[in-house]
Amino acid sequence: MTGSGAIWALGAMSGTSLDGVDAAMVRTDGVTVSEFGAHRYRPYSDAERATIRAALGKLGGAEVDAAAETVETAHAEILSEFPEAELIGFHGQTLTHLPDRGLTLQAGDGMILAHVLEKPVVWDFRSADMDLGGQGAPLAPFYHWALARHVGAEAPLVMLNLGGVGNLTWLDPSAAAPEAEGACLAFDTGPANALIDDLCQTRLGQRMDRDGALTLAGSVDMAILEQMMSARYFSRIPPKSLDRNDFADWAGLVDPLGDADAAATLAAGTVAAVARALEHCPEAPSEILVTGGGRNNPGLMTLLEGIAPCPVLPVEARGLNGDMLEAQAFAYLAVRVLHGMPTSAPGTTGVAAPVGGGKISRAGDLNDLKS
Repeated sequence: MTGSGAIWALGAMSGTSLDGVDAAMVRTDGVTVSEFGAHRYRPYSDAERATIRAALGKLGGAEVDAAAETVETAHAEILSEFPEAELIGFHGQTLTHLPDRGLTLQAGDGMILAHVLEKPVVWDFRSADMDLGGQGAPLAPFYHWALARHVGAEAPLVMLNLGGVGNLTWLDPSAAAPEAEGACLAFDTGPANALIDDLCQTRLGQRMDRDGALTLAGSVDMAILEQMMSARYFSRIPPKSLDRNDFADWAGLVDPLGDADAAATLAAGTVAAVARALEHCPEAPSEILVTGGGRNNPGLMTLLEGIAPCPVLPVEARGLNGDMLEAQAFAYLAVRVLHGMPTSAPGTTGVAAPVGGGKISRAGDLNDLKS
């Protein structure tokens, strides 16, 4: 793994939706995506999900330790199924993200995984960025830029990820590099699936609004939607990022509504937040490519089409895998870290200058630490 040649890297992602771990292979030199490889999904059990959920919003303590052990075990299981991987990118599970206070916590220790898997692991992607004044998120924009080039895009476009929290990357594929000035503008838009998932879990004992059935059946409460959109976050100039719980008050706002109307109103808030986000783009995108679980909610997608100035398409329309895109991103970023390339820039996180985040742990590091 020397030089600047392409290698097979394995990325893993456990997002704020708390559904499970995605793992995906990408062959890349850290600039160009040469090939997509195998991928798998390992769901969290109800007990594992409860353990992680109990640690959300915390920075330490027994709950955080238990969540970290759960995350490490789940990742070790799925990552061990890819013997061909030369390098692993491990994001961990975000429990707390408070960028305005310079605090973030991703559960899971990459050194332990390197020891167990006997492969080099790149992890702790956020700290270096935050040390230089960045938000530490979002982290996928450089990969979005590489994908735009991979699919042959010529005009500026938006990649919109609707996971637990929504994030948007406006990008110019004609830029010389993702860290170049004007190449990428990225930031969190607002809540996406997290609040709808929580609603379904609390009220119906279901993990999600499958196929958007609840959202489609409901009516939007416009007065509550107006309250939602009064949050100061939406007028803040990007880059900016969110914690999963930053908009927890929305759950209280929809509490008086029936199940379907509550889901529909939360979905409308998600899309209204995207509309406000699009106002910050340097120019209107030629298309919006949607990734993350939200693209599978017809209610959300229909609402998006209603506010967008251009076609709105799932990333599959361009031959990409929306279920694995975030995991692939950390494979790509891991290779960039290996080669000493930036992983974030002023336009993506607000960091002072392009910076390469991440630390590399190798199989012997834990033994060296114990000796």
